[in-house]
Amino acid sequence: MTDRDRQPDDATPPTGEPVVSKPYIMPDDPEPGSVEVLQKEVAEARDRTLRTLAEMENLRKRTAKEVADSKLYGITGFARDVLDIADNLQRALDAVPAEARAAADPGLTALIEGVELTERSLLSALEKHGVKKLDPQGQKFDPNFHQAMYEVPDASVPSGTVVQVMQAGYTIGERVLRPALVGVAKGGAKPAPAANSNEVN
Repeated sequence: MTDRDRQPDDATPPTGEPVVSKPYIMPDDPEPGSVEVLQKEVAEARDRTLRTLAEMENLRKRTAKEVADSKLYGITGFARDVLDIADNLQRALDAVPAEARAAADPGLTALIEGVELTERSLLSALEKHGVKKLDPQGQKFDPNFHQAMYEVPDASVPSGTVVQVMQAGYTIGERVLRPALVGVAKGGAKPAPAANSNEVN
């Protein structure tokens, strides 16, 4: 066998047609319509980015509000339990008649003063944590902060005025922790309407 008879293994038989390669396109030459496609992709990416930023800002605000609320209102259950102690201290003070206080021996006077001091200290500690006592005596009845237990016929005060407080109410922050249990006057003079600031004189 001669060298002429040997053919390379990877040789392909000629087909008779010349092989034409695709023309080379320079990277700087954009394909037709590609500018519009790129502009559309950029607009979509910008829209997605803006939406993501807005969602993250909303999440940040919600989280900050939840943290602030949890700091302020996290003690709600504990505060409700402590209110029973404040009520019992007030009941202990109310149980001592005025005549007995006036004629009390030094031991009883010291006991009464100790209970009053304890109540003031407890209310002060509650106020430090955002819990405030409501004293609606003489105020107009507000169903958001007061709970009417009964009506009292009293013509000396305007109708709807709180004339008796059975149990003090408390707020924590902007919320009602416990409404005040009150007696409301009925049958008195109607309260004066608020002056309308829109009236032209």
